[in-house]
Amino acid sequence: MGQRILLLAEPLLAEALIPLLEQSDQTYAVGTAPDRLDGPPELVLWCVDGAFDTPALWREAHRLHDLWQPAPLLISLPAAAPWPQAQLLTLPAEGLLQAPTAETLLATLRTVINGGREVQLSARSEPEANQPPAGPTLGLGQWLLVSGLQQIEADLSLCERMLQAGPSHPVALLLLLGRRRELRAARALLHLLWGPLSLAWGPVAVPVPVAPQRKPEMADDGTVISLSQRNAEGTWAAICERLRQRIGAELNNRSGQLLALEGLQPQRRSDLLLALLEHLTLLRQQLRREHQQPDQLAEQWLRLQEDMRRQALRHMASPYVQLPQEGSLRPVAETMLGRCDLSGIDPELPDPQAMLAALVLDQPLLVGGQLLAPDAPLALLHLEQLVANWLVRSAEQLSAQVLACCAAWPELRRYLLVPELLSTRNLERLRNQLNAQQRWSSWLQRPVAIYESRRQLLTIEAGAITVRQQTEPRDQDLRQLSWAQQLVPLALETRDALAPQLHSLIQSIGRLVVILLTQVIGRAIGLVGRGIVQGMGRSLRASQ
Repeated sequence: MGQRILLLAEPLLAEALIPLLEQSDQTYAVGTAPDRLDGPPELVLWCVDGAFDTPALWREAHRLHDLWQPAPLLISLPAAAPWPQAQLLTLPAEGLLQAPTAETLLATLRTVINGGREVQLSARSEPEANQPPAGPTLGLGQWLLVSGLQQIEADLSLCERMLQAGPSHPVALLLLLGRRRELRAARALLHLLWGPLSLAWGPVAVPVPVAPQRKPEMADDGTVISLSQRNAEGTWAAICERLRQRIGAELNNRSGQLLALEGLQPQRRSDLLLALLEHLTLLRQQLRREHQQPDQLAEQWLRLQEDMRRQALRHMASPYVQLPQEGSLRPVAETMLGRCDLSGIDPELPDPQAMLAALVLDQPLLVGGQLLAPDAPLALLHLEQLVANWLVRSAEQLSAQVLACCAAWPELRRYLLVPELLSTRNLERLRNQLNAQQRWSSWLQRPVAIYESRRQLLTIEAGAITVRQQTEPRDQDLRQLSWAQQLVPLALETRDALAPQLHSLIQSIGRLVVILLTQVIGRAIGLVGRGIVQGMGRSLRASQ
């Protein structure tokens, strides 16, 4: 007798699924009611229709999960699921499929019965999910150059069309020719001021106004989570697999800020991120072997950060490559490691204690006010964001050091950097922009974010580096700010404290002005007018 499955579905759907399950390789014993099975079910398969609202779906899923424990619950959803994806991920189900095929359903049954977890949700169907993605983030120089060139190109196109039509008056012809010369001179001046478009980062092609077209949507496979084991090992394997798939593609910058990582060649960029992920896997295995106490994980993690960055940089640069410098061949990796300062730590990295406790010790994780097991979908996605944030920020720190080495070693630029940075002017401009951005963030943006309890996580999603805002208490970071940085939160606190009183004062002054204008000045003007009218009347009667 095969493994027992309790099937909860509409009669027609159940009649189609029972032969499929019973004739599969596993030879399941399927029943549509508990009394039709020879024992308690080993798995509950619930095929949901669209008649449930979100609260009813959540209550029924919890009822089935509690009723048939320890049997896992597998929920199959329709293709046009009307429920929010964030709510679906909170359902107490070991399997969650949306419009699965027969092969997917059978494979998920095997995974869930063997103690794993499977989540496959289609891309969202909300209107905002169907909108085409925004273009790459524009820097200040790129925005000024692109916007100016777009306006100039539009006016030039109009002038050319009018010239081709043939102006009827000689004066109109002279005006159009002068306007065309003026626009061409303005375009040359923009190029002179802001340089090539590549200096400010972004697409090399200059956008020219064209007729509106529907942009192709970015491929989005929705949420797909597959765990062979519902423990820390299975969770880490799923996170690594998801990140490797995203890192393998060419990453665009949609973070809203300039990144030194963009200066590396796409292949070097992927190699660096994958090397960091590989060494993070080795570090996690080392921490599990050493059986570290929870309070010692963060200390050991911080102590090994510099060594991980050194190994990742050596792997990216390749330890066997030699390039000429000052007439002699030098090993690239060792020379760079001797010049780079890898001891710094990004202050925007969150406390690693919660992440390490979940991934190393398999402890619950606090997500959205709930303690969840690391293999729960919401917890796994949160851990993935934390790991991706560490990868991107560590790669950004290493990329900044690589740019500094390339500034002093011109031959290294062809090996590691994008072609646009072969020019010394382009490279130095990028480094200056990065330094200015870092100072602006350190002195203004970071104190504001800390005071507002916000943390910016750099994640890898849909072929791009994006930003996720996370709200968490940051009182300790606030106390660690320098006195100059603390002036920014103090100014915000002063504004918050004085704004209500100032608003009330302005309202009171406004009401007082209204009273003066209507009750005092208005009445006085009325009395004066009435006196004038009465005086004119008496004068008129006297004259008669």
